[in-house]
Amino acid sequence: MMVIESVEVLKLNLPMKTSFETSFGKLTTKSTVLVKITSDGVTGYGEAASFHAPLYNPETVDTCVYIIKKFIAPSILKKDFKSPEELRAAYDYIVGHNIAKAGVENAFWHLLAQSGNTSLKELFGGTRSSIQVGASIGIQPTIKSTLTEVEDSLEKGYGRIKLKTKPGWDLKVLKEVRKIWPDIDLMVDGNSAYKLQRDLKTLMKFDEYNLMMIEQPLQEDDIIDHSTLQKLINTPICLDESITSVDKARKAISIGACKIINIKPVRVGGALETIAIHDLCMENGVGVWCGGMLETGIGRAFNIALASKENFIYPSDMSPYYEFYSEDLISDSHKVSSDGQVKVRTSPGLGYKINEKVIKKHTAETYLLE
Repeated sequence: MMVIESVEVLKLNLPMKTSFETSFGKLTTKSTVLVKITSDGVTGYGEAASFHAPLYNPETVDTCVYIIKKFIAPSILKKDFKSPEELRAAYDYIVGHNIAKAGVENAFWHLLAQSGNTSLKELFGGTRSSIQVGASIGIQPTIKSTLTEVEDSLEKGYGRIKLKTKPGWDLKVLKEVRKIWPDIDLMVDGNSAYKLQRDLKTLMKFDEYNLMMIEQPLQEDDIIDHSTLQKLINTPICLDESITSVDKARKAISIGACKIINIKPVRVGGALETIAIHDLCMENGVGVWCGGMLETGIGRAFNIALASKENFIYPSDMSPYYEFYSEDLISDSHKVSSDGQVKVRTSPGLGYKINEKVIKKHTAETYLLE
């Protein structure tokens, strides 16, 4: 049993080394939320990795802070919990706000790992000692700079290249990339920027470029049009923003809206729902991979452990912090090997050492609830 003695919520602002642009905007500073849960003198850390504005989904760092302070923390403080399932049940009455929930749930997983002297990998049922990772390349100022980014990523060992696209920045870029690298594992991510009727001709032409997948081309809440599109193209559709729960995944699979699913653990509410989606997809022959939300090393520790599960068969978005930030919130951050692999830590707890000095440096707001 664990009695939750305190919940601390920290809002951080991390300057990025370079801007990162997708179809929904350009980031130069990444805000995030850390959650610290204390029980019996032990502190668990989780990350609610949202954005400063409702660009990717409805949640923001400020809504995460508010929901945790106002609703989740009061629901769990001074109460005993034996499992993550019991913890989640305490705030299941809250509709939506999956990212806020994930930050709290993952902090509890960290507590469990420490109290049981075990690793996140073991708690999550991971089977791999390392995971393959891919590079995610944002929309660049020019095609030439895109080619430079692709070359740099391949030299670093990344086993898959993902290009962010939007209408008007897609086919010409792909044509130039394929001229130089006709055989690399290549995919695109539309981040919901396309519309079926308006962009159908363009979407059908993606088939010409031998892509691993097209990630979330259409609107995040429209699995019907994704089902229609999948029947018209050969390239596998991968759903991302559309999948916010195991039930959404079940419905998407049942109507043929996708052949692959990208599971972002914070987007679906934490490790419990991630594992449920993973298992459902495995039962239905749908491969999955682990996406990222530009997390710090704390959030990525959970993602890496989850991505070691059996059905994560595609390279994950797990670039180390130095691709985006000058410093990390952990002091021994993961690295990518020359063959595009990241080792899965098996040491007890998070598997990484928390860097309190860096956390304090970038913390803009702190709220302690006891």
